[in-house]
Amino acid sequence: MEEVLIKQRREKMKKLLEKGVKLYPNDFKPTHTVGDVKSQFGDKGEEELASLNKNFCLAGRIVALRRFGRAAFIHFQDATGKLQAYFKQDVLGKERYEIFKLLDIGDIIGLCGELFCTKTGELTLLVKDFKLLTKSLRPLPEKYHGLKDIELRYRQRYLDLIVNPESRERFLKRTKIIQFVRQFLIDRDFLEVETPMMQVIPGGALARPFDTYHHALGIKLFLRIAPELYLKRLLVGGFDRVFEINRNFRNEGIDLDHNPEFTMLEFYQAYATYEDLMDLTEKLFSELARTVLGTTKVTYQGQEIDFSPPFKKLDFRKSLIEVGGLSEQMLVNAQATVDYAKKLGAKLRPGEGVGKALAKLFEKLVEPRLIQPTFVVGYPVEVSPLARRNDRNPDITDRFELFIAGKEVANGFSELNDPDDQRRRFLQQMEMRKGGDEEAHLIDEDYITALEYGMPPAAGEGIGIDRLVMIFTDAPSIRDVILFPHLRPEKDSEAKQE
Repeated sequence: MEEVLIKQRREKMKKLLEKGVKLYPNDFKPTHTVGDVKSQFGDKGEEELASLNKNFCLAGRIVALRRFGRAAFIHFQDATGKLQAYFKQDVLGKERYEIFKLLDIGDIIGLCGELFCTKTGELTLLVKDFKLLTKSLRPLPEKYHGLKDIELRYRQRYLDLIVNPESRERFLKRTKIIQFVRQFLIDRDFLEVETPMMQVIPGGALARPFDTYHHALGIKLFLRIAPELYLKRLLVGGFDRVFEINRNFRNEGIDLDHNPEFTMLEFYQAYATYEDLMDLTEKLFSELARTVLGTTKVTYQGQEIDFSPPFKKLDFRKSLIEVGGLSEQMLVNAQATVDYAKKLGAKLRPGEGVGKALAKLFEKLVEPRLIQPTFVVGYPVEVSPLARRNDRNPDITDRFELFIAGKEVANGFSELNDPDDQRRRFLQQMEMRKGGDEEAHLIDEDYITALEYGMPPAAGEGIGIDRLVMIFTDAPSIRDVILFPHLRPEKDSEAKQE
């Protein structure tokens, strides 16, 4: 069917060329946007519109078309919204109207005319002249329903944005969220910086990296899994407050909450503690909700989430008892903890101890139940190789993770700035790597050297922008908030490449 429609459009294209119509000109200048017109004149009555005596020129894509012999209504949309336009042969003349009859849904046009109000009260442009700007050779999809169509929305996001207003609104909101976060930090004297995307040693997180090769230098490079170690080098260099909003790359599975390429905010503040950053995060999230959504209460997948501070705080070990349902007797018995984690399906490699087992149990038993914004504090050193040890209990770190709607959204801690302790942690990670843990941290000698010059006491945090946008836009999958998410190649595409 699509092939027949494409053939019909190509036949129309030939007729347009025969009539001297350019198919892809670039000389039309709109004077207004749909958003401008609706905001200024959307509430005007028929008499007020008639008295304007003003010509409006707009451009957009035809998304609906109804013909009535010598007249027709269309809806066209630009980046700011959708508007109705009225084409009438008596106004345009027979020759121009015949050209209009060769247009299709999906074509991009420029049109000029006067505003009026229809009998049903809809603001409409009476077209006095128009110009084809782009001929669309493929028909737009009529409806998006079902699993196959959801995947098509991800593969051909440009179609999704054309036909689904809610998708357009979601990505506009994403931009507003990022702009707010950026300005929030700038207003607090944080300096925005850029750090390397390709690194000799991938660091700053426990994750498996993507690798590549630089032929001119003759070295293997890795796409970064986090910017952390470079941002902390800037603390050593004297920049006391820095942040970066950019991509991270992790060679991991794809699911509702994970995409191998994702956007992170990381920021670091000298002379601050993890508790300071918890306070800052509460302010950031609550002000973000009020600014972008107009309320601190957000509905996500049927559950109301309240971003009013203060957020709940839970101790890591206590959460396993109070939320996860484990007994205190089990948690004081390291072997019992490890055995129970394995019983629940946790895969522990040689060298991974009770700290890793506790983290696996937390991920399975506690994390999905943390719906309201909740800070969890007191993570084991074993799973926090870059965080500062707690002064009262050296087995845990001054670290928090923020969970919302059962998702980890932020991770922050007081930074480890003791170079000797950092080296010991890296060496422990290397032992785990020898045991088969491809996500364990490598030793970064230059970073240790930087610490030996002296890094001020500081705290840092990473916030997953994609997950934050998911919650603020009620999106069930991370793919819904990434314009072009990663997918398996289509079989037809693979066959063509072969």
